[in-house]
Amino acid sequence: MSALIFLVTILIGFVIYSLLNSIRRPHNFPPGPGFLPWLGNTLQFRREARAAGGQHILFEQWAKRYQSPLIGLKLGQDYVVVALGHELVREVQLQEVFEGRPDNFFLRLRTMGTRKGITCTDGQLWYEHRNFAMKQMRHVGYGRSQMEQQIEHEAEELMQQLARTEAAPIEPVNWLAQSVLNVLWCLIAGERISRNEDGTLRRLLELMNRRSKLFDICGGLLTQFPWLRHVAPNYTGYNLIRQLNTELHGFFMESIKEHRQRIEECKKRGEQPPESDLIFAYLQEMNSQRQDTDSFNETQLVMTILDFFIAGSQTTSNTINLALMVLAMRKDLQDQLYDEVAANLHSADSKTDSFPHLSRRESFYYMEAFIMEVQRFFHITPITGPRRALWNTKLGGFDIPRNATILISLRSVHLDEQHWSDPHEFRPQRFIDADGKCCKDEYFMPFGLGRRRCLGDALARACIFSFLVRIVQQFRVVLPEGETPSLILQPGITLTPKPYKVQFVKRN
Repeated sequence: MSALIFLVTILIGFVIYSLLNSIRRPHNFPPGPGFLPWLGNTLQFRREARAAGGQHILFEQWAKRYQSPLIGLKLGQDYVVVALGHELVREVQLQEVFEGRPDNFFLRLRTMGTRKGITCTDGQLWYEHRNFAMKQMRHVGYGRSQMEQQIEHEAEELMQQLARTEAAPIEPVNWLAQSVLNVLWCLIAGERISRNEDGTLRRLLELMNRRSKLFDICGGLLTQFPWLRHVAPNYTGYNLIRQLNTELHGFFMESIKEHRQRIEECKKRGEQPPESDLIFAYLQEMNSQRQDTDSFNETQLVMTILDFFIAGSQTTSNTINLALMVLAMRKDLQDQLYDEVAANLHSADSKTDSFPHLSRRESFYYMEAFIMEVQRFFHITPITGPRRALWNTKLGGFDIPRNATILISLRSVHLDEQHWSDPHEFRPQRFIDADGKCCKDEYFMPFGLGRRRCLGDALARACIFSFLVRIVQQFRVVLPEGETPSLILQPGITLTPKPYKVQFVKRN
């Protein structure tokens, strides 16, 4: 009997210790809401984020409530720190201590159960493969003339597609997403994704859109409570991610298999295998006798393709989509952009129908300023990260424990009332200097800073500029009668506009 009482006492003591430990706030941890036993702030966070209209808005509300640009909370068992404001946001992005990535169930699920690829890894694997991937992408034309040729080809195809609508009202986002992704796929796999009848490309993009809306940057409930996938696989998004992983894996492996076959055919003919795209480069590195690492394998290749695919499938096309929405709502801006495009494309050193090459982008001052204002005003990635503190450190005078997750509020920088004049007004002129040229601003950082800066920034900037110039040159973007797009975006991993329709009316 005494032994039973002893065991019960030990059990009660353990439960009390666990309870007290779960609500204990680390020493000098950033201010924030109190922790519930074992749950932390998970339920409160989700409830208040829904009420606020998104977690990015909630973080700003908490920053005011707790009078701190650094917020500390606990989601499940994970300590989370949110950095707001230019000074802290810049410090997090540039400090080596914050270059890590969390290792949790959701991020592993994102990469098909592994911790591979580039985006969601850190340490030696990240350094090695990020450098290799960027080197090879530049080799096959990323950021150079080959990429520009692909963009020009896709832009021309998009113009033909829009012309065939004959000014009928359409939702432009799906058309844009397919065109942007095809530019990226040509660099990865050396070919376009066919707009075939079975709708492979359309189906994959639809799954990606559903994924983006269902989850947030924290990964949703699956990050804090992975066991919920067994209880509510649909509600938590587990089945959606599994379906997306299966389809993407099959799609990628089919292309990898085709590349392997072409390499084998070259060997049989005694020819040097091609290195015309990223997949060929990875396969060559895997087969190389000179490699001193075993990290180049098929799984890592699939995950690297996945990282580029995810990065290129939504943010760029959504930025163009928002730009078109603004043009349809603001005829004055559209007319001003058309005047600039027409003046540049009819200048003495260019032909009337010439494509606006990226080398001449600096001549399009107002277009560049307009694009920057779209990115600043809508900030479709209001919260970036997540980062992981690689060791115990300090930030903003507070102690940040090792392995804490760090979230970065870009929205708080792009809408900083102390820096921007009337930040909630859409005004491209804020990026035009006294000489009438487009100017930079240190508070403008849509692609991030430092070594974790977005891998696809060159592709994104080139596609956004080239597609918009071509559209403005050839079409008037008009709202159908009764159509009123909303400036309030839908929350998720990225912010997306609510569906709307426009008409592309051919210019004479």
